[in-house]
Amino acid sequence: MSELSPLVLILAAIFTNNILLSNFLGMCSFLACSRQLETAVGLGAAVTFVMTCTTAINYLIYHNLLVPSRLEHLTFVVFIAVIAAFVQFVEMFIDRFSPRLYHALGIFLPLITVNCAILGVSLFMVIRKYTFAQSAAFGLGAGAGWALAIVLMAGLRQKMNYSNVPAPFQGVAITMVVTGVMALAFMGFAGMVTIQ
Repeated sequence: MSELSPLVLILAAIFTNNILLSNFLGMCSFLACSRQLETAVGLGAAVTFVMTCTTAINYLIYHNLLVPSRLEHLTFVVFIAVIAAFVQFVEMFIDRFSPRLYHALGIFLPLITVNCAILGVSLFMVIRKYTFAQSAAFGLGAGAGWALAIVLMAGLRQKMNYSNVPAPFQGVAITMVVTGVMALAFMGFAGMVTIQ
C-alpha cells in the first residue's frame, strides 16, 4: 500500500470505502444518534477526532513498542485501552466546553469506546501495512466518512418525520432501508480508487 498518497486515502476512506457504508462498522451509535442533526454533527466530530488520534497513537505504539518487543498478541488489548483512555479525555473535554452537546450525546459519548469502527480502523491500518502518514490519513478519512454518513442519515430522518411512512417500516426498519440505499449510492464512487 506504499503507493497510495495520504490525500487519496482520505478521499477513498470517505467515499469509496466508507467504514460505515461498505464495512457496516459502527452501526450501533449510527442508528441510535441519527435522530437529531445537531447530535449527529457532534458525535460525528467526536468520532472523527477520536478515530484520527487513536489511529496515529496506535500506529506508534504498535510499531515502536509491540513489534520490537514481540508483543503483537497484545494488539487488541492495547488498542482498546488507548481508545478507552482517549475517549475518556474527549468526554471530559466536551463536558467542560459544551455541556449542551454532552447532555445531547448522553450515554453514546462513552460508548464511542466500544464503537467497532474505531477499533476496525486501527486494525485495518496494521493489516494493510500503512505508513504513519497513511495511517493518520486513513483515520481522518474513515472518521469523516462515518461522520458524513451519520449527518446524512440525521437529515433524512428529520425529513422522514414529515413523510407518510407505512406502519411496518416506521422506526429502525426505514432507517435500515435508507442505510442500504445510501450504501448503494456510495457504491457509485467505487471506480475512483479502492483501498482493499
